[in-house]
Amino acid sequence: MNPLVLGMTGLAALHAGPAATWMPTVRRGLPGLSGVGAGDHVALTFDDGPDPRSTPRFLDELERLGCRATFFVLGELLERHPDLGRRIVAEGHEMAVHGWRHDNALLTRPGRVTTEMGRTADLVTAVAGVRPTWYRPPYGVLSAEALLAARRWRLRPVLWSAWGRDWTESATAASVLAALAPGLRGGATLLLHDSDHTSAPGSWHSALGALPELVRHCRAARLAVGPLRDHRVGRCRLDNSSNR
Repeated sequence: MNPLVLGMTGLAALHAGPAATWMPTVRRGLPGLSGVGAGDHVALTFDDGPDPRSTPRFLDELERLGCRATFFVLGELLERHPDLGRRIVAEGHEMAVHGWRHDNALLTRPGRVTTEMGRTADLVTAVAGVRPTWYRPPYGVLSAEALLAARRWRLRPVLWSAWGRDWTESATAASVLAALAPGLRGGATLLLHDSDHTSAPGSWHSALGALPELVRHCRAARLAVGPLRDHRVGRCRLDNSSNR
């Protein structure tokens, strides 16, 4: 094979290699990246906001339930709705970086992930008054550049150990709970969405509807529910992680 082709193939493999962590079988061997934490705690996380149509509804429900969570925000939405970001933090929740736009890191031109991750982290800092700790890539797809950028901006990449499949048109509260159930145990990091910005219109209702039963189930099992900052990520291992 032509050396140039070989070299380009190798670079492509290097760039795309980290995306393999999206696969559950790979994530099971990387508990820190999966967000596996303390055995008496479940981390509740939301992606794709803040959205004025839906995020306030989640904040109201979380307040009613007495729960705190981590919100992975998109910079373009936080820039439009900084008041929602301030409310998230004022009510005791944690903000983290999901990127500026909901772009797949493998399909983005070189340098853009790095620039936009830093731009989002700076905006979160300005709105929240504290530097964010976590980075979750859109679609859960990491690239070599995304990993290097996270290190540059002092962010810790984290994915999830269970998700609710709450972004589809057919999602319901019951389907979200059923999707989460196999991975709903101590140490889990749960992925839900507080916005339909990149999902089926209105799909956020399914996650919102699932919250009361989700929290009730965890508390019945004597599991605290809270943000990633309280989860002690990477210090424990989750057995039989779900295949979300």
